[in-house]
Amino acid sequence: MRKINLPKGTINVVLFIATIVSTSFISPLYSAVIITILLAHELGHFFMCKKHGVESTLPYFIPFPFSPFGTFGAVIRMKGRMPNKQALFDIGVAGPLSGLFFAIPAIIIGLSLSTTHPVEEVTASKGFMQLGEPLLFSFISKIIFGNIPQNVDIVLHPIAYAGWTGLFVTALNLLPVGQLDGGHIMYALLGKKSELVYKIGILMFCVFTVLWYQGWILMTILLLLFGFQHPAPVDEVTRLDSRRKLLGIIVFIIFILSFTPEPLSFRQPQ
Repeated sequence: MRKINLPKGTINVVLFIATIVSTSFISPLYSAVIITILLAHELGHFFMCKKHGVESTLPYFIPFPFSPFGTFGAVIRMKGRMPNKQALFDIGVAGPLSGLFFAIPAIIIGLSLSTTHPVEEVTASKGFMQLGEPLLFSFISKIIFGNIPQNVDIVLHPIAYAGWTGLFVTALNLLPVGQLDGGHIMYALLGKKSELVYKIGILMFCVFTVLWYQGWILMTILLLLFGFQHPAPVDEVTRLDSRRKLLGIIVFIIFILSFTPEPLSFRQPQ
């Protein structure tokens, strides 16, 4: 059988288009915003790889049709070993910060376009998906809407929903384990000592999943399979400068503000 050589980047383009289609099932406007956030995140990694001479692929978008988000995010693959901790840190940080640059304005604009309705009014007709509110999202919401009564809920505009999803994806990537962005940052900060942090983090995540929110089962399995170790950079001796250390602390504060322990729940019609 003759082997067909596809032009470089063909798979990336096909997956990108497929993700546009799958997210458009939710809303074309949602699709445009979430694609922008994910693309910014992955290009942050990509261009920082270029800066540090680390070979990498173009972003691979992951379509996930008929799901609440329409996508499972996007990834790039880095080839070869990381030269040093500075490169590891910069590449790990660049993605989340680039994504947040678009996610936070999307939340602000989207919430400004959103409306509030009595909970009974929404659930009486068709039920609805309840989103958990990370601290950062709640803070912005409170600025825009003030104190919302218990029996009133915000019906998110598609732009706000895309911003929430972008914040959710950022938080997942910043989990301080394995080869997630947070794992890269943690290894750059602590070196081989970070493996203890990974183990403690995964254990806590497993306990929370079993006892509190079973919706994290898939993520827990992935962390158990891939989250315990991180390949060492070529240069393990050179440490991070104080500016990077401070930024690392800020990024993990962002993780705490962005993480949603119970991201999704469903309310049935009354």
